[in-house]
Amino acid sequence: MENKKHEKILIIGAGGGREHAVGWKIAQSERCGKLFFARGNAGTAELGENLDLKETDLPALLNFAKTEKIDLTLALSDDPLALGIVDLFQKEGLRIWGPSKAAAKLEWSKAYAKEFMKQHHLPTATFETFTDFNKAKEYIEARALPIVIKASGLALGKGVVIAQTKEEALATLESFMVKKVFGPAGEEIVIEEYLKGPEVSIHAFSDGKNYAMFPPAQDHKRIGENDTGPNTGGMGSVAPVSSLPGSLLRKIENEVVAPTFSAMSSEGNPFSGVLFPGLMLTEHGHVPKILEFNARLGDPETQTYMRILETDLLDIIDACIDGTLEKLEVKWKDRFACTVVLASGGYPGEHEKGKVITGVKEADKHNHVVIFHAGTRMEEGQLVTNGGRVLGVSATGHTLEEALSIAYEAIGRIHFEGMQYRRDIGKKVLIMLR
Repeated sequence: MENKKHEKILIIGAGGGREHAVGWKIAQSERCGKLFFARGNAGTAELGENLDLKETDLPALLNFAKTEKIDLTLALSDDPLALGIVDLFQKEGLRIWGPSKAAAKLEWSKAYAKEFMKQHHLPTATFETFTDFNKAKEYIEARALPIVIKASGLALGKGVVIAQTKEEALATLESFMVKKVFGPAGEEIVIEEYLKGPEVSIHAFSDGKNYAMFPPAQDHKRIGENDTGPNTGGMGSVAPVSSLPGSLLRKIENEVVAPTFSAMSSEGNPFSGVLFPGLMLTEHGHVPKILEFNARLGDPETQTYMRILETDLLDIIDACIDGTLEKLEVKWKDRFACTVVLASGGYPGEHEKGKVITGVKEADKHNHVVIFHAGTRMEEGQLVTNGGRVLGVSATGHTLEEALSIAYEAIGRIHFEGMQYRRDIGKKVLIMLR
């Protein structure tokens, strides 16, 4: 598919900042034709056409792709991957980017992923999996605190609790397994040891045989500053984390990334797309341990990465699909980038929608700022909130401090009722750099 124009491209995802950022990057390619988004937001509407189709309605998406003669589809979010959208489209002879349902199981079943890590001697926390509430309760009663409890299935990035007390642990267990706050996702749970250390997000493109590493990034999962409060889908990200020594990055590649791709192939499920292991650089020499696998681009890491990716994203995607990634050099700009998420009041809990957003055009005027939309829509000519994470204010700079300064200056021009954001994005990385 080298040098061929893609006349019609369908981007399937949750309609958040990741989808806007990927569309924004692809739109810069000379080979990009018309873009369709399922789902979209007010930002993606400026790049192409938003469709009234849910990312989980696979029959409707397939019908649209066939009817419209879509020549490239990108499956960007976890739910359609878990439902097998890649397998379905490929069976119908359609060109699609993303891992198969079997390969994506690394994300949609934490229990499977942990057993996979154990079987293939990949570094991770000690753990046990449970489907029986009483057995899980007995296990917790006998364990040291704090302890980590995870819903095995997909839970919008919120199905992980670090319980500091027995009471909190048992309440979490009950909410997941008895009250079913995450539905079927919490019917099976993983309980694992608590690890301490800085987290780092690692991404790698893969064509099933070859892979290309991204620069390391850091996400900020907790809602509150200094990593306090409940987990969210991510409140901000920075890249690259330049303070990580090359020896550590090689260790991560050789002990996590390469063996994972090799093991997936050996099991008959070669991984094509983007693998995203979240790592903890544990105490005692920053030994990397896998916290979880994601089978797609992270959010908000994608917004940050798209600002510094130099190679045409369509070239990379085509190489992944065609199995020719080893022929392509994936280049990154010699810049730092950050993304700070502006969220609705109440997020990650209950939050209101329809709040008028002002100042986005003013904030977007800075040369090094791009505003990526997530939970937004247009209503009677006004931009309004339409979700928990509303906007991602992204900036680049020659240093991380410069990028963050530009982003926070831009945020000062944006307002909507209840707007909340973290003021310490990148702070840990800056401390590591000193």
